[in-house]
Amino acid sequence: MRSAKKNRNRVSMLLAMGWTNPRIASALGVTLPTLHKYYFYELRGREVARDRMELRRIELAWELSEKGNVGALKEFGKLMERSDRMEIERELASTPKDTKPAPTERVGKKILTERQAIDADADLMAELEQEAQQHARH
Repeated sequence: MRSAKKNRNRVSMLLAMGWTNPRIASALGVTLPTLHKYYFYELRGREVARDRMELRRIELAWELSEKGNVGALKEFGKLMERSDRMEIERELASTPKDTKPAPTERVGKKILTERQAIDADADLMAELEQEAQQHARH
């Protein structure tokens, strides 16, 4: 009975580590159908396995720090900071991102001068057309 619980914990741990079902079955020395049959509950919890493992890690660090283990207290502090960072990242990911303006095209002096000359020609032509229209009315 003790071995079965140990294997269940192993399956949960390996799921948390991101292992695939065939890899887990191979590591336990069972076939894939046997893994599915006897470890169905653990396999079903694949999405939360990582969070459960992290929860257990936090619990152990807290329990040891309450007993006066300074290293565990420091580790618990690191785990809290990591959790805070993850929460901030989640919040930032959920907020709509500001749309950035398209990057401006970088042009050299020669191209800039050519564009200014074309613009100046267009302005001059517009002024000449206005003058021609005004003289045509008089």
